[in-house]
Amino acid sequence: YKGYDPELDVPVALKVLKPQFAGDEMFETRFRREASTAAKLRHPNIIKILAVGREGEAVYFVMDYLSQGLVDRLRVMGTLPEHMLVRMGFDVASALGFAHRQGVIHRDVKVDNIMFDDHGNAVVTDFGIARAVTKYAEQTGTNMVVGTPQYFSPEQARGLPLDGRADLYSLGVTLFKSATGVLPFQGDDWYEIARQHVEDQPPRPRDLNPSLSKGIERIILRCLEKEPED
Repeated sequence: YKGYDPELDVPVALKVLKPQFAGDEMFETRFRREASTAAKLRHPNIIKILAVGREGEAVYFVMDYLSQGLVDRLRVMGTLPEHMLVRMGFDVASALGFAHRQGVIHRDVKVDNIMFDDHGNAVVTDFGIARAVTKYAEQTGTNMVVGTPQYFSPEQARGLPLDGRADLYSLGVTLFKSATGVLPFQGDDWYEIARQHVEDQPPRPRDLNPSLSKGIERIILRCLEKEPED
């Protein structure tokens, strides 16, 4: 939701947890802990979390309001021109590198989680949410898919331990989508999409958008390597 902070006289963005989580004390405790960790990630390309709270049954957190996201740009433009793609990629990689050095993995890097500030800088949102859900699922034995299958790294799809390289794979999917207008892997259900991440090679971006340079194609495909070591 778009909200308003009367004390600071500024617009803010509010994200409210799904009701199935909000009533669970264990999840709320873990969510608040992860939100606190994310709030300590002070970096120009990471969204600033202003508060975490509860109002009735609604558990929410408050962050800077940014009016435009990557989804909006792609809806209008179809694909990003290469100079915008490169700048966005640098900004997101900078944010992820900083978070990884602090021991924080995003786990759900995707087009929807990238916004832009008034200066055109890319800003990554939703640090900590996927980790909170993951730990909750592990503790309670809840069967749920954490993250977004279209952006899964192969190790995520296989349920293996993750490190920061999983975020770089998801960044590769995001760059692929931004450069070509389509996702590298698509299917009727998340099992099929996950299998493709593990087994299939992605299309070459330049086959879908010939205007791309060979250099940016090489970077995207390197991000989409199957093995983290690569």
